[in-house]
Amino acid sequence: MENVAIFDSPGKGRGLKANKEFWAGDVIFAEASLSAVVFDRLVARILWRLDKEGGVVSDMQLTTLEELEDHICDMQEDEMKEFKVDIHNFLDYWPRNSKQHTIDVISHIFGVINCNGFSVSDQRGLQAVGVGLFLNLCLVNHNCWPNCTVILNHGKIELRALGKIEEGEELTVSYVDYLNLSEERQRHLKTQYFFECTCEHCKNKTKDDLKMAGREKDGVKPTEEQVKEASDYCYQMMDKIEKARLNGDYHEVVKLCRGCIEKAEPVLADTHIYLLRIYSTMSEVQSYLQYFEEAADYARKMVEGYVKLYHPNNAALGMAAMRAGVTHWQAGLIEVGHGMICKAYAILMVTHGPTHPITKDLDAMRVQTEMELRMFKENEYVYHSMREAALKNKPMTMMHEPKSVEEGIKDLFHRRK
Repeated sequence: MENVAIFDSPGKGRGLKANKEFWAGDVIFAEASLSAVVFDRLVARILWRLDKEGGVVSDMQLTTLEELEDHICDMQEDEMKEFKVDIHNFLDYWPRNSKQHTIDVISHIFGVINCNGFSVSDQRGLQAVGVGLFLNLCLVNHNCWPNCTVILNHGKIELRALGKIEEGEELTVSYVDYLNLSEERQRHLKTQYFFECTCEHCKNKTKDDLKMAGREKDGVKPTEEQVKEASDYCYQMMDKIEKARLNGDYHEVVKLCRGCIEKAEPVLADTHIYLLRIYSTMSEVQSYLQYFEEAADYARKMVEGYVKLYHPNNAALGMAAMRAGVTHWQAGLIEVGHGMICKAYAILMVTHGPTHPITKDLDAMRVQTEMELRMFKENEYVYHSMREAALKNKPMTMMHEPKSVEEGIKDLFHRRK
């Protein structure tokens, strides 16, 4: 761990800073979990390991479990009731013939996991399957516009630089999705992680105006009342859309999304976060229903909005560009599809690195679409004829069922249920 050092971060407590200069895509450190499980009984795994190996389980370890904050004293009354139920259930589960631990020790571990548990994904990073505790990662503080990102790669988390980091600069990651207003991010951070974010983007409400903006056309902007009315309508419709999605009524989802877009799109800017969420849902559902051309159009609009809001090397932007690229490819729009896939590949090389399974998949897509693009430029008719023949011999399989809008861009850090 010679790349980093612990220091007292003003207003935050302990943090990590860089011991040398880093550039975009550099792995600052990689770390195996203290323990990780499939969504249940992580406390038991941690206790078993600590009983066996003690508080220091690796010479790379910068801190101990005991030194981490549990924030139990900051919990609200209803949270404390749930917390006590969890501990009671754990005590019933813990074997009587195993080493017994005090309520304080067990409570501390529950509290630490509550604040610092990290979602463990499947091999390709597309589906959360469990939760783990990574002690060194717990020292990395939050910033809504961070200089690092975290990815799980081959069983270890990697802290990767998003851009140039100077020697001595604090290392930060984002605990929440930036595609929310400053007030919403701050509320979530206070509720889940028990601190008030004072980053520059929260203090200055950076890009909040874009996220709730009206659409300007020929120098004319809608009134504040019109923007508010359209925003409120989208917000209400998103709840109905989500219910239809959960019921598996995807044609109803399309109907609701289309009606919302027709009403809101003339009024709301292409960066309005409610409109972007509708675009995301519409694109995913239409892909599932195999209406690829329409899905591609909404995916493109989604990415164009994201580009104006997210950090250029944000993983969510990269994943959205990948999705848009694949959708355009499926629609036969090879030029845009290849461009989107190349954009996604450039971002994921920074956020995920070349050895991550999803980057390898994306590289294979990039090679395939590059070959198809050459064929398309040589003879469009031959390209489309060969593509149609290939689809007749091997029809496109149905896409995975669409997830909720909120699941589309998951928080990296485990959320308390």
